[in-house]
Amino acid sequence: MSSLSLRRATADDSQRLTRLVRKSGAYRGDYAVMVDGYAVGGTYIEHHRVHVAVDERDRVLGFYALVLGDDGEAELDLAFVADDAQGRGIGRMLMEHMTGEARAAGIRSVKVVAHPPAEDFYLRTGARRTGTVEPTGRIYWARPELRFDVA
Repeated sequence: MSSLSLRRATADDSQRLTRLVRKSGAYRGDYAVMVDGYAVGGTYIEHHRVHVAVDERDRVLGFYALVLGDDGEAELDLAFVADDAQGRGIGRMLMEHMTGEARAAGIRSVKVVAHPPAEDFYLRTGARRTGTVEPTGRIYWARPELRFDVA
């Protein structure tokens, strides 16, 4: 396996993160509507805790976005691993880093509204199921709500 490192994303990463989201194999078929036209903008990256896993050539293999609310709440808004990099522990590394970031910020738990096929991944990496988010708008399927307890 190539050398991996984590770093804070910058606005310059916007196009690469957007491309990773839009090309994700997890969002084909019925789920394609979730990422159709989606963009991870530079302003979004600058205002939230977005971290990327990169190889020695700075190729983005995965990323996550932790959104901290003014009320002390936090949500894992985005988490993706490139299709060709899955199964190498990158997702687990990202979740461990994310929970560490939340803990360092004084957050007690992180909410996740998951893509249904990703629920097992979140459960394996320490989240617990807390409920279901009912369909709304273009999303016509229920999504699992989970929580990472980090305090």
